[in-house]
Amino acid sequence: MIIGLTGGIASGKSTVARLFGDLGARWVDADDIAREVVAPGEPALKAIVDRYGDAILTREGRLDRAALRALVFADEKERRWLEATTHPRVRERLVARLSLLRQQDAPYILLVSPLLFESGQVDMVQRTLVVDVPEALQIERTTERDDVDQAQAKAIVASQMGRDERLALADDVITNDGDLAALSGAVTALDATYRRLAAKA
Repeated sequence: MIIGLTGGIASGKSTVARLFGDLGARWVDADDIAREVVAPGEPALKAIVDRYGDAILTREGRLDRAALRALVFADEKERRWLEATTHPRVRERLVARLSLLRQQDAPYILLVSPLLFESGQVDMVQRTLVVDVPEALQIERTTERDDVDQAQAKAIVASQMGRDERLALADDVITNDGDLAALSGAVTALDATYRRLAAKA
């Protein structure tokens, strides 16, 4: 069984995935794949450089993710172009990774993706889990983690699916506004549920 794990920026998806991993689950992270497809030598990086010029690269020739983020979250047209350039490549690799994980001995598999619903990746999973946090906490965590100002953090949050819409699409929800012990307890409870469902499937 494949479970789609999603949530807005800075909701704690990676932490939740690691907690599930500690309990024996396997996972693939779409963010990791998204970084792979824009690595040096990849066609997607060439397309990005062709559009924005060498200024979008670091001195080492890698994608300057902060510069790109500033561009695409300031202009919806550019964000949509970037998604059209990268999403098909991300999906292709996700399919391959999930196929490999299916061959391993795991009770279930997680597809961790911030754009699970928006990108259509939801059709690759049998159940969905949303990690939810209040918007104010998202913005606070994003400014601290990604070294962006509050205006840019708000723009990133606003560009993503609305919180209410995401929750309405969820089969399961973990609220991540407490401490790690509370989060771990919620994951442990869902792990038991997912093992039961996977055994039936």
